[in-house]
Amino acid sequence: MAYFRTLDTKINELQALFNKKERLLILINADPDALASAMALKRVLYRRVHSAAIAHVNEISRPDNLAMIKLLRISTKKLTPPLLAQYDRFALVDSQPHHHPDFAKVNFSVVLDHHPLDKNHPVQAEYKEIVPEYGAVSSLLTEYLYNLKIRPGKLLATALLYGIKTDTQSFERKFSDVDVRAFRHLTKFYDPLILQKIVRSEFHKEWLKYFSLAFRKIKLLGNGSSIFMGKVDSPDILVILADFFLRVHNISWDIVSGIHDEKLIIIFRGDGLHKDMGKLASQMFKDVGPAGGHKQMARAEIPLEKIDQKHAQQFILQRLGEVRSRKKGRPKPVLQLNNLNINNIVDTKP
Repeated sequence: MAYFRTLDTKINELQALFNKKERLLILINADPDALASAMALKRVLYRRVHSAAIAHVNEISRPDNLAMIKLLRISTKKLTPPLLAQYDRFALVDSQPHHHPDFAKVNFSVVLDHHPLDKNHPVQAEYKEIVPEYGAVSSLLTEYLYNLKIRPGKLLATALLYGIKTDTQSFERKFSDVDVRAFRHLTKFYDPLILQKIVRSEFHKEWLKYFSLAFRKIKLLGNGSSIFMGKVDSPDILVILADFFLRVHNISWDIVSGIHDEKLIIIFRGDGLHKDMGKLASQMFKDVGPAGGHKQMARAEIPLEKIDQKHAQQFILQRLGEVRSRKKGRPKPVLQLNNLNINNIVDTKP
């Protein structure tokens, strides 16, 4: 039953990098796909290293992520310099080194990812596999397990299944045949009750206030929308709102932003038909902070010292208008902060 590619040579190369005296730390920007992939990489390298652990660089506050960690018994710690110093080798999954400042400081032995490559930031690692055509890195790790003839345990299979489900948005976003095959393969081993419990853990009660605020703040921009939420308790609520408003009829893309931990966080979502959100994020903000992602989903993080915090929303709209002007070959629009005319700076056609 040839589900996947034959990866014997690649997997041998991966496993040969390590010896049993080394301690491995797997770094992630924690979300379901990253958590599941890190969990699977630990299994792939079982008995190939002295020990393997997972460390995350972001705040984990989304209820589904917290439920996943608890119910699937995923051990992960916040990355700190003292923790980093305890390990000999480092791996990165579901990200590339330029995606986060803390990643850029680390010399990685392994990088496994599915985000598009950036020619300005080539990935340096002894072993790397970047598969932008895959909907989830969990699918890639499922391939590795299959080639190693490792039957995933109930918890690992559930984690990988959920990783594929979330990153493909239940196969509504871009996916490949491998994602479908991996999902089908994992359904033989997962726990449906645990998965159901995780899926239903979507919101904190405290976040309901943000929905009311978002409805009041939304700016409709032709077939898109933009919402600036001001200060938020967690950037995760921005992700939830961006996914939610993309479900509105005749909205094909949205940008939801807010301020958290001295940064302006901007979340991009699109239907994949009208705009490339990863390219848009990079065009708008690559000069002021990490910015990029997929065609349908992207993110940017800008330190507040690089912008005027009082006019963060206008800053975003100004940048959006500048991108439009460059595409049309027109002069940059002049932004009026007091009486902002959105139609002057944003396309109103699909």
